[in-house]
Amino acid sequence: MNSEQVLDLDAAGTLAAAEAGVAAQRREEIADLLRVLHWADLHAEDPQSLPGAVPVVHGGDKLIRPGGDGTPAVGELCWAELAIARGCGVVAMENFAADALDLRHRLPLLYQAVLDGVLALWVARKVASMSRKLTAEQARLVDAGVAAAVDQAPGRILMIAEAKVIEADLDAHRARLAEDAAKVGVTISQPRPGGVVDEVDGEPCTRRVTLKLPAGAALDFDATVDEIADALVDQITAQTGDCTLTRGEVEAKAVELLSNPHAAAAFLDQVNDPAPVSPEGEDVPAPLPAPKKKRPATIYLHLTDLVLCGAVHGLARVEGMGPMLLEQLQELLQNREVAVQPVIDLNQGHSVNGYEHPTLVKHRTVLRMLGDVFPHSTNAGYRRLDHDHATAYDPNGPPGQTGDHNDAPLTRKHHRAKTHAGYQLRQLGLGAYRWVTPHGLGRLVTTTGTKKFDPITGANGSVGEIYYTDRFAG
Repeated sequence: MNSEQVLDLDAAGTLAAAEAGVAAQRREEIADLLRVLHWADLHAEDPQSLPGAVPVVHGGDKLIRPGGDGTPAVGELCWAELAIARGCGVVAMENFAADALDLRHRLPLLYQAVLDGVLALWVARKVASMSRKLTAEQARLVDAGVAAAVDQAPGRILMIAEAKVIEADLDAHRARLAEDAAKVGVTISQPRPGGVVDEVDGEPCTRRVTLKLPAGAALDFDATVDEIADALVDQITAQTGDCTLTRGEVEAKAVELLSNPHAAAAFLDQVNDPAPVSPEGEDVPAPLPAPKKKRPATIYLHLTDLVLCGAVHGLARVEGMGPMLLEQLQELLQNREVAVQPVIDLNQGHSVNGYEHPTLVKHRTVLRMLGDVFPHSTNAGYRRLDHDHATAYDPNGPPGQTGDHNDAPLTRKHHRAKTHAGYQLRQLGLGAYRWVTPHGLGRLVTTTGTKKFDPITGANGSVGEIYYTDRFAG
């Protein structure tokens, strides 16, 4: 399609062309993948068995295994020529080959998803790379777990893959933890020529300090900086009536204060025990409010009876930190107050008569959907989400309009688009949302991801709608 043809498209035609472009791009990626695998098959014979082969000790070609356990060996020197044909470097070519062989021989379900055009090749390659050090049997466990989530957004797929790689070989992950724990330290960036005037990466008057700390210590340091920054804002506001510094500037002053332990101790003593105001009107420091308590960390454990009885291993997912072994939580929580909350049953539903969604409803919905329910959303957080009514709330309507059955967590931008840009949303049940865009694109968002459907004919979507409606009718 040339530029003139693009300019002739209306809005619906542009969307159709965009969808067709993605499909065409994936078809070419598939063809490229198959060509690379075919090249590997053409060079699977041992080069040393060919007539006139140069011995390996003199630099001759040999069989190597680019991929992980269970993949075939390929001639080491064959990739240079294909790299030239593809216009890439040899190392990049070898990495592509390793991923391709891993997909075909170790991750067959993801490989088929790529061939079917369901999964982007770059996402599948990332999973292949992440799981390369696993055995072939362990890789199959990752394959099964990630293949069940191929309709999720890429970020969520990789989040699931990360957890599955850890679960597949817990001993190897513990070894990685031990190795990484030995690399703690503090580094400061060094000035480099041109840095004084470089507008992109230069540091004309600042330096970056990198702290590599254990997870618990890192959280404590961050909380301490926040606490001192809040106290500094209170002090400046009390003395001047307003604080015009940005949050970054205040945090920098907090770290600067911490670099002088005596000054930091004196400041915190003043914060915790402010000097009284003299009745004679003497000039004394303004009293400061007591420091705010640290916000408790929220950790969601998705457990089954198999994990509780020790039959299988489980992981915890810590908001903002990713998957963790259960023993890592001990280090993370050892200096914190821990409050055990009741088990959240995601199969339950609850409704109220008011407009605001209750906290437990919000928790259940976000845990059920892993975050935002906008089509293809990459958001996997629990905070900064608007809990919108999928079906608009009617102040004069029937009771029970607010609850699990009518709760659509959305980021603010997605919420605004849904409200003001002409999107149609219908919640089909717990964990199922039917979207139609302003120009008629149909998407079904469920706990397994986002699927396309034709809102006019119902193709590829009507079955799912009936299923979810019947399943959660109660």
